[in-house]
Amino acid sequence: MCTVTYYPGKTGFILTHNRDEAPKRSSQQITDAENLFRHYVFPRDTGAGGTWITADNTGQVACLLNGAFIKHRHLPPYRRSRGLILLDCFEAADPVRFLENYDFTGIEPFTLLFFSGRSVLEMRWDESKLHTTMLPTDQAHFWCSATLYPPEMQVQREQVFRNWLSARFRAPEADDLLRLHRTGSVGDPENDYVMNRQERVRTVCITQVVCEVAETRMQYFDLLNNQEDVRALTLQRELT
Repeated sequence: MCTVTYYPGKTGFILTHNRDEAPKRSSQQITDAENLFRHYVFPRDTGAGGTWITADNTGQVACLLNGAFIKHRHLPPYRRSRGLILLDCFEAADPVRFLENYDFTGIEPFTLLFFSGRSVLEMRWDESKLHTTMLPTDQAHFWCSATLYPPEMQVQREQVFRNWLSARFRAPEADDLLRLHRTGSVGDPENDYVMNRQERVRTVCITQVVCEVAETRMQYFDLLNNQEDVRALTLQRELT
């Protein structure tokens, strides 16, 4: 599942996430949760109960894509859903340390992206090793799921994003990136940014998180039911 773009702004960043999934697993709203460490929001998967994207009131955002580098064999049962692990880490005092110390043995391969005002962290689990990379915060980034898009299609889809950025006369704003995520195309409905593969797998929603100096805002667009949900979190501290 998933197409993700990250764009750095003057006072924060914009993260936009298309979820490609079986329609029956589509959420219709954002869920609120709170613990001793944070208030966080996320759309909940109606199948396993986890999520694919989470944001909190400390300026931290994380999202998940299925697969690591290449398409893997699906060999259930797995010890725990990847989407539940994403929620588990936001229950911890330090989500990144939780993930770095977690034993992923028996977990299906994934790519987990963790963002703050100070870092863009990419973690890829390939069933045997966790590959961790720190990426520059001041550059735009693109990812798509290895389970749905082979390497050559990943390149084509990223080029749509790069060409779109190059053709612009001004820096994109949140609404511009939403439009791209709705209309980005490689000329193939099964591989466009909003894709559909005979209704078995399709883009069911778009989630965008705008993280600014004093506020993080999550917008959730349910494409199946044409519904929208928005939540705003006032940051406990300024994003730096």
